[in-house]
Amino acid sequence: MMDELQDISGHISDRISSLQRMVDLGSEPVMKQSEAADFQPAQMENVKKTNKSFILEMDFVTMPEFESIPQYMKGRVSYDQLNATVQCINTAVTAKYKILHQSVKTLNNHSRKLHQRFKDQETKDTKGQYFVVEDDIREFTQVKADKRFQGILNMLRHCQRLRELRGGGLTRYMLL
Repeated sequence: MMDELQDISGHISDRISSLQRMVDLGSEPVMKQSEAADFQPAQMENVKKTNKSFILEMDFVTMPEFESIPQYMKGRVSYDQLNATVQCINTAVTAKYKILHQSVKTLNNHSRKLHQRFKDQETKDTKGQYFVVEDDIREFTQVKADKRFQGILNMLRHCQRLRELRGGGLTRYMLL
């Protein structure tokens, strides 16, 4: 009886993680072959144009990944709290790179200052990579960068969602 329950539980968690992966891939259109035949080259050009404004977001942590995190690292942080932080980091990244993708002429004074700060924070190591610093997270979300937040960042590093780059008095959290 217990073995059957464990099998069912394992099957359900596998299904949930495959559904999460499908949702993550949901931004890519899935077409039937007949629809693919009707797909025009002009539509392909539009897809290429929209990719310029594409902003990389961190994937949510799956339950098997969360369970693989050592207990000493997790402490009292729940799975939902970890993924809520992932969502906050994604919000900060999206807000930051929306400003960076805009022309400086179209920005208001505050956004212009932010744009300049973002440019100053870039190094040769971060060229072409998406990253945030603690100030960005404070600016765009209501998250406090406290000890608990640092612990969550450690967990995300463990799950290979981000990398820390230190230098110039700043810690840059680079999305992987």
